[in-house]
Amino acid sequence: MIDLNHIQRIYFLGAGGIGMSALARYIHRLGKEVAGYDRTCTPLTMELAGEGIPVHYSDDPALIPQSFRDKENTLVVYTPALPGTHAELNYFKKAGFCLMKRAELLGEVSRGRPSVAVAGTHGKTSVSTLLAHLLATTENGCTAFLGGISKNYGNNLIMTGQNPWFVLEADEFDRSFLRLYPAHAVVTSMDADHLDIYGDYRQLQQAFNEFVSHLPPGGILLMKKGLPVEYPEGIRKYTYSVKEDADFTPENRQYRKGKWSFDLKTPGGQISRLMSGNPGKAGLENAVASAAMAWLLGAGMDELKSGLDSFEGVKRRFDFHIRTADVVYMDDYAHHPEELKACIEAVRDSFPGRKITGIFQPHLYTRTRDFATDFARSLDLLDTCILVDIYPAREEPLPGITADTIRQHMRNPEAVIRCRKEDIIPALKPLELEVLLTLGAGDIDTLVTDIKKWLQKRFELL
Repeated sequence: MIDLNHIQRIYFLGAGGIGMSALARYIHRLGKEVAGYDRTCTPLTMELAGEGIPVHYSDDPALIPQSFRDKENTLVVYTPALPGTHAELNYFKKAGFCLMKRAELLGEVSRGRPSVAVAGTHGKTSVSTLLAHLLATTENGCTAFLGGISKNYGNNLIMTGQNPWFVLEADEFDRSFLRLYPAHAVVTSMDADHLDIYGDYRQLQQAFNEFVSHLPPGGILLMKKGLPVEYPEGIRKYTYSVKEDADFTPENRQYRKGKWSFDLKTPGGQISRLMSGNPGKAGLENAVASAAMAWLLGAGMDELKSGLDSFEGVKRRFDFHIRTADVVYMDDYAHHPEELKACIEAVRDSFPGRKITGIFQPHLYTRTRDFATDFARSLDLLDTCILVDIYPAREEPLPGITADTIRQHMRNPEAVIRCRKEDIIPALKPLELEVLLTLGAGDIDTLVTDIKKWLQKRFELL
């Protein structure tokens, strides 16, 4: 444990990461000196610089600002995605600095706070962002550290009102969420993922059970009904579902023009006439989970109604860039087979009868290897699939594992186009496009602006 009150400055290695940048912003708002390194200049790192958090992009200890070489008053926070050969990380290690992983710092800043952590192999960013918005629009407000950019706030850090509640996105990668000890928790999903870390599903399940065991007596656990979660005695457990009866379920639901209207059944009675713009069945499920936890934390009926109706979504989560009668273009972060399935099915529900073309960039060689068949089943839901090369992130290539590993399992390989990322627009030119999706957690989003401009020109939307 470290006393952050006695730390004057914090240096972030991987400052541009979505979770790291939220913490950097929070620490900076506390009045401490903050700087950092990241491999790539992005709009997010440029925003940090504009807020007074300098970031450089070469792994060179000589670029570390002089004031951050004072090891007695500097904390170094790093992402586990950094390689062991990282020069700046090794400089700090050899010099005897206090080092801490991102998740450890999140645990420290939330320690002793009334906090709610949202965990799950998918859905946690959407639920935590909507929950944060619902709490932020109450009289007391909240502080939230998010794994995505809220469109309502244009930020991955939300700080409103008197901030009694801390909303934490609890990441299972690298077992990071085991560093958190929240007062309450939401568990959205427990699909097999990150098997490069866990080895098998049983160990992933054990990690989720350990995370839940951190809840204190009297703490609230809200979980999707049917998840294999083992929870300790003395906590208050609730379930939610859109498919079967649970403590929280949507009743009298209708889906029209991309919006849900429903009545929410709660243990305290029904909340009528809620409206949510979260599309698809997965979007409704996320809305129910968020509204349920907000209700359990004391949000009133009117606050839930106005908060759900005013929620604008999360960037790169069902993120529309063009939506006209002739063509629709949407970008989504989906990178797990279940996420892809949920996204494509939601698009089908929103645009019935329209031809759907998807551009998918697989993320990680290990994930491609472990779930190639599942990826193929999800991508088979598209009318046309454009597969680009795997985004490696922190990994080295695996022999024999490419995007074609997915393609060979697809039912209709003739509907699959393989190309390099830089050749996507030429690949699109001969296609009949009605609804176009870009999908993946790598750098596929760097093409969004170019694709949007090309579509606007093709369909004379400029």
